[in-house]
Amino acid sequence: MPFTRDQMAARLAADVPEGWCVNLGIGIPTLVANHVPAEREVIFQSENGVIGMGPAPQKGQEDPWLINAGKQLITLAKGASFVGHADSFAMIRGGHIDLCVLGAFEVAENGDLANWATGENDTAPAVGGAMDLAAGAKRVWVVMEHTTKDGRPKLVEKCTYPLTGLRCIRRVYTNLAVI
Repeated sequence: MPFTRDQMAARLAADVPEGWCVNLGIGIPTLVANHVPAEREVIFQSENGVIGMGPAPQKGQEDPWLINAGKQLITLAKGASFVGHADSFAMIRGGHIDLCVLGAFEVAENGDLANWATGENDTAPAVGGAMDLAAGAKRVWVVMEHTTKDGRPKLVEKCTYPLTGLRCIRRVYTNLAVI
């Protein structure tokens, strides 16, 4: 049976070492924070200026002022802090992020990443901080479905969508495999 999105996130979370500073992209990547064991210290950073995100809030415990860069509700870990947007991107661009976990439309065999636009008319392109993260994080891993909704592979020889980053992907987690 293929993994669910939560199972993919849990599988990836099991591989995040103690002490790393990790940025989580939008979509499946945001689920990773829910699966890092409480005894393992991992610092989750969001480009909107949150350092020390915790897992998603429990129902009834949501604080509408606490959101990540994807506008999803978050919690704060003990010792969390807030910084300005410029400081947050200085962390990213300065190579201070140990790992960035992103979603993807396509990943090429050479590690090229396409994750911000498909060219379809019904979707607005939104690169956000992904280009900065692909270039500035020490490592970039992808977590995504293995195929598109219509069954086309997302792991490709060469990306056909606009590129986010060149040769930046080190590891891919899908519902079928870890590559």
